[in-house]
Amino acid sequence: MNVSYEWLQAFVPFNVTPAKLRDLITSRVATVDELVPLRTDLAPIVVARVVEAGAHPDSDHLWITKVDAGTGTLLDVVCGAPNVKQGALYPFAPTGTTMPNGLKIEKRRIRGQTSNGMLCSPRELGLGEDHDGILELSVDATPGTPFLRIMPVGDTRLVIDVAPNRPDLLSHLGFAREVSAAVDSPLSLPQVEGASARIPDATRDRAKGRIGKIEVRVEEDGLVRRYMAVVIRGIRVGPSPEWLVRRLTAIGSRSINNVVDATNYVLYELGQPTHAFDLAKLSGPSVVVRRARAGERITTLDGSDRALTDAMTVIADGKRPQAIAGVMGGRDSEVSESTTDVLLEVASFDPQRTRATRRTLGFSTDASYRFERGVDPALPPTALARTAQIIVAVAGGRVDDAPVDIYPGEQLPSPMALRASRVRQVLGEPISADDSAVLLRSIGFDARVESADVVRVMPPTWRSDIVRETDLIEEVARLRGYDSFPDEIRPFRACNVPDDPQWLLTRRVRESLVGAGLLETRPMPFVAGGPEGFVRVANPLNENEPYLRREVLDTLARRAEYNLSQMHADIRLFEIGSVFMATDVAMPREELHVGALIMGRRQPPHFTDPKSDEFARAMTIDVWDAKALAELIAGEAFRGTTISIEQGAEGELWQILAGGVPVGGVRALALDAPIWAKPAFGVEISLGPVDSTAVAAAGTHAYRTPQYPSVTVGPFRPLPTQPASPFDISLLVPDGVRAADIEKEIRAVSGDQLEAVMLVDEYAGDKIESGHRSLAWRLTFRHPERTITAKEIEGRRTNVLRHLEKTLNVRARTT
Repeated sequence: MNVSYEWLQAFVPFNVTPAKLRDLITSRVATVDELVPLRTDLAPIVVARVVEAGAHPDSDHLWITKVDAGTGTLLDVVCGAPNVKQGALYPFAPTGTTMPNGLKIEKRRIRGQTSNGMLCSPRELGLGEDHDGILELSVDATPGTPFLRIMPVGDTRLVIDVAPNRPDLLSHLGFAREVSAAVDSPLSLPQVEGASARIPDATRDRAKGRIGKIEVRVEEDGLVRRYMAVVIRGIRVGPSPEWLVRRLTAIGSRSINNVVDATNYVLYELGQPTHAFDLAKLSGPSVVVRRARAGERITTLDGSDRALTDAMTVIADGKRPQAIAGVMGGRDSEVSESTTDVLLEVASFDPQRTRATRRTLGFSTDASYRFERGVDPALPPTALARTAQIIVAVAGGRVDDAPVDIYPGEQLPSPMALRASRVRQVLGEPISADDSAVLLRSIGFDARVESADVVRVMPPTWRSDIVRETDLIEEVARLRGYDSFPDEIRPFRACNVPDDPQWLLTRRVRESLVGAGLLETRPMPFVAGGPEGFVRVANPLNENEPYLRREVLDTLARRAEYNLSQMHADIRLFEIGSVFMATDVAMPREELHVGALIMGRRQPPHFTDPKSDEFARAMTIDVWDAKALAELIAGEAFRGTTISIEQGAEGELWQILAGGVPVGGVRALALDAPIWAKPAFGVEISLGPVDSTAVAAAGTHAYRTPQYPSVTVGPFRPLPTQPASPFDISLLVPDGVRAADIEKEIRAVSGDQLEAVMLVDEYAGDKIESGHRSLAWRLTFRHPERTITAKEIEGRRTNVLRHLEKTLNVRARTT
């Protein structure tokens, strides 16, 4: 939403700078994404002092001046203004400046004298029509100061991110209400010169009405929430006045003509879309709100020919559609220079029907954006009178007949109770019922204090998002100011409802993966998929990905491909999310999976690393790293259960079993990757099904016995202060002996001073006995209080080798 600073000031008188207004709105209402000064064309203009001024020898009306523009050198400037005087300050355009009217200031000779710039009048700066004299500045500023710094001229645009639940903020009126409450200043509609025409009271009916001889009717309920129309005769279409053009330009809208600009003005002022039809182009003349008929087409105002369906609502005359309800008008009844009579439509269309129509047609407008979020049905009477008065003010004309108001009425919401005790419980601060009532009244709520604890509240019609007591408490909190609440940690009573076991499981797995150096992603669970075995989404966000995924690795593979396209070769990603399997029943089977993808280098490069290809290969992630990652994940996910990693089948490198039951696998991933990319490996493990049991069925509640997790506290270990003592051993290992068994035995015999065990190399080939392979291990020992001696290191090496030969028939490799 683009908001004009000056337009807001016309609603609410305040003395807050644009920057402070930005901070105020952001802290209380909605985030201001950008602050855009609109007179950046004046940025080159500086303040200059006329040091000398004398008559031009060859002219009766020109002056020769010496000007100090802050450059350190006095500039000769020829000036034709009669009010130039020595010692005064004026806006100055240096050589090279492009003025607002497009004139480029250049160094030139005027009547034989050189002029290095121009002293500016209000008209030349676009600040008025005065061209008789230059603009004298009554400010305390040094020469060379930017003009915009000392004269904040021109409007400022605030670009604001409005949440979908606050359609009332899609207007200047909506933000003016909030600013009025924040600065405690009264709110009123801006005065428009000449906008005082009397508009007769509307005649109201549930389905049809007449404006003179013009019939207006709604064919069936549900097509429109409220529909109003009025006829304005004797208008004269032409250019808009300067104030109206300036208002629309300030928010980024272009001027079309005075009638259309008036409707757009009310759109951005009140948030109510309106539309003007050329009455002479309407057949009948009549206006009918109905469903579109099969085969009907319409050429909209943007010149596009569009096919209509019977699910769309149109505004038609006696023969054909003239507008798509809530989206855009038709070209056949467009207001043009020959228009003299218009029928002005002001309506509140159904949000769901408008959204469906807009999506089917594939384009959006300012009107549809507001109707989709909900336009207050109580707003059309005010908007109709306002629009009609402005049209009469800028285009002439008159309103002879009473408007028609087709409105069956809507049931008013019941008043809600706001309890001061509940406010304190939720916000942690005592706020009295009287204070809460004052805060809510400041933005239009009807709040009446019934007792010391209860405030009876009726939300205004434009706040459709207020439906429960918690919403009111949120309003009280933001109006009081979030920064007014204390930020210290206070004591509280712990909840006696345990965390869900599956949530605790995912937290444990997540922490272990983050500790291992992986980054978590949270993408959408949609994939390209296919009709076989995939579950299709009824209303996909993207037709290129209309299916629910069956594997987390499908999504992680796409994320890896994106990283590779951005030249990121070292990738460590994981995700914990849902996958979906098709079933014979209506609902798919949903499971919670953890997936991890690794590729590239094992650790970040360091300038001390060798530059050889052999070292690069040794530091590249391989299948063993993927297997180790699988063991880590499975160990955290299935604590207390025997984990085994077995040879996989059907494209899997490894199969992961927990308690003998398959729970996942490890595989190499085929990516759409550049030739320099390293191999990618993926691990995916099922953490169990996601319970989709109905919370309540047939009057009974689904209940699951709480499972309270056991609390374990690890012992504190200080950071080491003594040096590590690593050494390598090369082993001749029978083919039937697993590396995991060797590591287990090394740890069993090495004692508490063993800090790390890492497999660094595997070799099978020449000089290796048949039925054997060579494995190299790096063992790191560290004593907590002293340096381990060489003799102790040798003793540990001998002890480890003796134990491995005795238990696993693993010997030291000597060749």
